Amino acid sequence: MSKCIESEEDWRQDGPIGKVMCSSSRCDLDLHCFRRKRPRSQSYRNGTCVSCNVDLIDWERLDKRNLKDSKYTISALKRELVRHYYWCHVDIDEQAINHAQKLGLEGLRDWAINRLTNYVAAPSKELFRDGTQTPLRGRVVYYAQHATASCCRKCMEEWYGINRNRPLTKKQITYFTELIILYIRDMLPDLPASTEKSRTAIPVARQR
Repeated sequence: MSKCIESEEDWRQDGPIGKVMCSSSRCDLDLHCFRRKRPRSQSYRNGTCVSCNVDLIDWERLDKRNLKDSKYTISALKRELVRHYYWCHVDIDEQAINHAQKLGLEGLRDWAINRLTNYVAAPSKELFRDGTQTPLRGRVVYYAQHATASCCRKCMEEWYGINRNRPLTKKQITYFTELIILYIRDMLPDLPASTEKSRTAIPVARQR
């Protein structure tokens, strides 16, 4: 059963994640999509739902990227179908759970920083097929990136107003890292803070 049912109807009847994409919406279940399609020189942020035009999100509030306001950020993300899936319906695969248990939260924080720095931080035009660089399974950080819209520069632009053609700053990478950790804490509440492996973890990549 979903961790956060927001409708009496269980929309999982539509199928697995393969059928739920960034452009998916189920407005009848109050699950929307705020991503503009093929924006060219425009932002990927549409502002209102692209399917029903409902205006639900306080974008100025999200653009402040304030970790102290993360409760609102998470509640807003859950209004979009694909994010809702990752917060409320997804089953994290065994390989991802095993990896998380080996690293603990401290190791996963470093792993997330490296992932963001090496695969997301560059401008969209410099990334190979931006929008496809984050796998769907295998690491809990991947799940967290999709849930928090930190999986690619297009999703970051849609949700946080960060121009996709500018490199991420160190402050922005830190912000997304902590959102990722919030997701992991929510999904794997019994995960230890550190493990023996995390104490000898991979070095953190240099941030911009």
